[in-house]
Amino acid sequence: QVQLVESGGGLVQPGGSLRLSCAASGFTFSSYAMSWYRQAPGKERELVAGITSAGAGTNYADSVKGRFTISRDNAKNTVYLQMNSLKPEDTAVYVCNALRMREYWGQGTQVTVSS
Repeated sequence: QVQLVESGGGLVQPGGSLRLSCAASGFTFSSYAMSWYRQAPGKERELVAGITSAGAGTNYADSVKGRFTISRDNAKNTVYLQMNSLKPEDTAVYVCNALRMREYWGQGTQVTVSS
């Protein structure tokens, strides 16, 4: 049974930091590219950051470059998203995605940036 379980979301003040985690099981994690997406109320889902299967390559949305860092630990079957200098416009549900021959999605974790 494939599972992607996100954690680490919450309420944070502008300028603060959060670290999201996505724990994977039920598939060969190290063979899959992993990504974080987000969806804010009334907006389309957008790609935030992606990382290749071995972790050698990453990509980011322009809106988060220099503030967010994606990483993975293939020994722990976990992908992370370190989010710094958070802004109110970063408020969204953040969802983990795995992609290779098949695509899997997590349920998401809420991130709210507000004073």
